[in-house]
Amino acid sequence: MKLQKRTIMQLADMVCGNTPDGMPHEENYFKYRSSSRLTEFFADIETDYQHDGSTRKLWVAETLEKILAEPHSSAYAVPGAFSRVVDRLMDREDADNEGHERLGALKALNRALARDGLEAFYADDGHCYLRHVSTNTTLIPAANPHRPLSIAEVERREQLANYLDRASEDELTEEILLPLFRQLGYHRITAAGHRDKALEYGKDVWMRFTLPTQHVLYFGIQVKKGKLDSSGVSRGSNANVAEIYNQVLMMLGHEIFDPEIGKRVLVDHAFIVAGGAITKAARAWLGNKLDASKRSQILFMDRDDILNLFVVTNLPLPEAARPTPQSGFSDEAPF
Repeated sequence: MKLQKRTIMQLADMVCGNTPDGMPHEENYFKYRSSSRLTEFFADIETDYQHDGSTRKLWVAETLEKILAEPHSSAYAVPGAFSRVVDRLMDREDADNEGHERLGALKALNRALARDGLEAFYADDGHCYLRHVSTNTTLIPAANPHRPLSIAEVERREQLANYLDRASEDELTEEILLPLFRQLGYHRITAAGHRDKALEYGKDVWMRFTLPTQHVLYFGIQVKKGKLDSSGVSRGSNANVAEIYNQVLMMLGHEIFDPEIGKRVLVDHAFIVAGGAITKAARAWLGNKLDASKRSQILFMDRDDILNLFVVTNLPLPEAARPTPQSGFSDEAPF
């Protein structure tokens, strides 16, 4: 996305550590950077920009404009390098004229970003991220769910896994999947609910995804709480893949109404999402049942996919998944 010139100039002042006109130095919360320090700053965020000796503020502003002009995934997103600029700018080790939490710097940054619909915030990992306010989407570079997880991420993954074990199908959909898909760039996400299954046509959720070419794809999602297998009978929380076969056919064959364009459209792809494992036998059974054209429309997402994607995109855990704070008082009598 493109930022207003005024916003870019204010950000340049912050990167340089300039004290705005009329403001006492004690109210400037950003560390002063000389020419060599500016080059070091942009090297830290994995770019090759080097200060050329010109006016620091103007050079930084031009550099930020070049970074913002780099490719990005959607109209609401920012290039990865710009996300790194914000994170480096808000490094807590660079606190100046305030404490480690950097509340003054965060307030000043958000005052500048507000006119462009953005908000900066510190996440649980201590890094500073940008959020697009109207879509409530965190603007971070595409995360790799297959990379090794940090110790803190492993802990969050275990907490989310414990929550999945006891969550209902509705909670899986509303507390985990909807925030996750929004963060991944899907929009116009609509949950069908579970009050009237006859109205769902096999879809628990439908949503849109806009390609960089501005073409729109529609997705339906069929959610099952537990393991998905190919056994003849469902047992407990396990779902028989045959049970969702007809639902998938309905999902791909029935139109949905998109109020944004005022038209009825067909679903292009169908996600089959399970809170447990999706066995190889289940995938193979469904693949053999569907013809070649429909087979290419099916996408699977199982428990491991959900856990890894949720953690690496740094989404906040559902309230019920967070550990209960331990009291510092003992229940035992002191005598």
